Amino acid sequence: MNKRSGLLLCLFVLPLAVLAQAVKQVDICVYGGSSAGVIAAYTAKKMNKTVLLIEPGKRLGGLTSGGLGYTDIGNKYAITGLSRDYYRRIGKHYGKFEQWIFEPGVAERTFHQYIREADVAVLYQHRITAAKKENGRVTEIQLEPSAGGTARHSVIRAKMFIDCSYEGDLMAKAGISYTVGREANAQYGETYNGVQLRDKHQFPDSIDPYKVPGKPESGLVWGISPAPLEPQGTGDKKVQAYNFRICLTNQPANMVPITQPEGYDPARYELLARVVEKIKPGSLNGILKFDRMPNNKTDINNNGAFSTDMIGMNYDYPEADYATREKIIKEHELYNKGLLYFIGHDPRMPATLRADMLKWGYPKDEYRESGYWSPQMYVREARRMTGAYVMTQANCEGREVVKDGVGMAAYTMDSHNTQRIVHNGMVKNEGDVQVGGFGPYPIAYRSIIPKAEECSNVLVPVCLSATHIAYGSIRMEPVFMVLAQSAATAAAMAIDKKQAVQDIDVPALQEELRRRPLATNATAEILVDNDDAGNVEISGEWTKEKRGAYGPSVHIASRNGGSIRFTPEVVSNGVYRVYTYVPKHAGLTTVTKINLSPDGKTTTPTKYTAASVRVEGQTSGEWVDLGTVRLEKGRKGYVEITTEGADGTVVADAVLFVPEK
Repeated sequence: MNKRSGLLLCLFVLPLAVLAQAVKQVDICVYGGSSAGVIAAYTAKKMNKTVLLIEPGKRLGGLTSGGLGYTDIGNKYAITGLSRDYYRRIGKHYGKFEQWIFEPGVAERTFHQYIREADVAVLYQHRITAAKKENGRVTEIQLEPSAGGTARHSVIRAKMFIDCSYEGDLMAKAGISYTVGREANAQYGETYNGVQLRDKHQFPDSIDPYKVPGKPESGLVWGISPAPLEPQGTGDKKVQAYNFRICLTNQPANMVPITQPEGYDPARYELLARVVEKIKPGSLNGILKFDRMPNNKTDINNNGAFSTDMIGMNYDYPEADYATREKIIKEHELYNKGLLYFIGHDPRMPATLRADMLKWGYPKDEYRESGYWSPQMYVREARRMTGAYVMTQANCEGREVVKDGVGMAAYTMDSHNTQRIVHNGMVKNEGDVQVGGFGPYPIAYRSIIPKAEECSNVLVPVCLSATHIAYGSIRMEPVFMVLAQSAATAAAMAIDKKQAVQDIDVPALQEELRRRPLATNATAEILVDNDDAGNVEISGEWTKEKRGAYGPSVHIASRNGGSIRFTPEVVSNGVYRVYTYVPKHAGLTTVTKINLSPDGKTTTPTKYTAASVRVEGQTSGEWVDLGTVRLEKGRKGYVEITTEGADGTVVADAVLFVPEK
């Protein structure tokens, strides 16, 4: 072979080699390395499928590892499967059974446990540019490198795709219907959707909206929209505010000082100065939701009329191109950093608040790769699929109950403010809704799949099909993880049966999730709730309460009330560690006496004290360890909560049997 022919051969071979590298084929492609994305990828791999997880950034875990350590739960009963396992793993790190309050770095490392255990392939810093469809199926997606350079894989082909991004980018590229903004109340017969001028996180009356107070001709203060207030319940395309969940520390050895950010303009915080002068907050908690994390850190969220939410500055984000999104993210970052700097340095802030703020700084041991600041903006809501079924306020309130539930939600219908306007000559926020008072409710499988005529092999567990106000209840990180596990399980079943996602056997999916909650063959834990009539025997005088319960209700009794016996249905013989759920309750008896029986005949007495129950975070109660018991299939072991010797209220809620490894 001469040099010329050898050169020609190389020219022909090289493109083929590059092409082989650029195209990757898997069974299931998961787009978005959010908390949901990690759990979906892990589940799919445990279902014996080849998997690729694509993360446009450098960090896994989305908001859960991005600062949202003060977990929004609602009711722990709704958190099942691998999602519950995640918080158990976090608990193990901190020496507890479960932990719902945690540091960002601990959260990220816990997600990497799942990646390592299942040997999930992760493609970082790549993002979707297009999707190709044939006969109603996505056959491939095209990628570009997020940070420039050459794509490691430019085409991903898969049998199933799961969109776990907060923005719904794969869903949109696949031509699946979606909406952005707020529906009018009339569209789905709701009352809390659309425009809502309410009293939470609201400016007190008499805060002047103009640069020169009393002079409209001077112009509006920064952050106020000139738009008129539409009638209550009117639909629009406005999006509830985003912010960052801010991790700070007060430990000098681990602290990076809060300095003036680029482009800092104190005029942006004029309304904060006016509010502070009016309400005179006694601490930083009056303007920042200052939740404490382990190891002297924080998860700071929005609080009050003017705080970390950058109201009205995110409307373009859901459908924007990547460059525009990056600009919006940077604007939110600088706004939040500027807010912290303003509180600590501006002379219009009270000296006590300035001094308190200067005690805090960015932790040196968090977000080192992104300048000690979270790379994950809190995208509360972006696109929402218009799928095979739309979850609405009626589902949240239990007036409509679906039969194809593949997860539960339980949080308040929660929307942050959407716009800041002038109303009756005063500045007001509009859009904040916080309406709860309902128990856990099922989320339809149909709400995480598209309409059959639009696409047959994509599932969307994050930007799922729900109205704005229903999404406000569902959009919690633990729930996203639950739905992601369900989506991945459904995807694997659809591959095995060669079916569309709309055609899978939903009862079989529900049974698979119940039988294999960890996506493995490990023995499942056994939960007996006080509402499980067939497994609960009540004697004496007990009343039911809904507030604060694990699940729908909790039984309450005073002294001499009797007992409640919880009998598990044992599938696998073994030793189980037993826990009982103790909700917060005024006047809880000093000691609660309990009997453990392995066989229904012999019993071992145990107890817990009210002083030992420490409830932390956004939760109604805590699990209390009662010790271990050996249970065998066919034998009627039980746990009996009694009022014997009580000097106050006795609670009987759920009992949990966790197999010892």
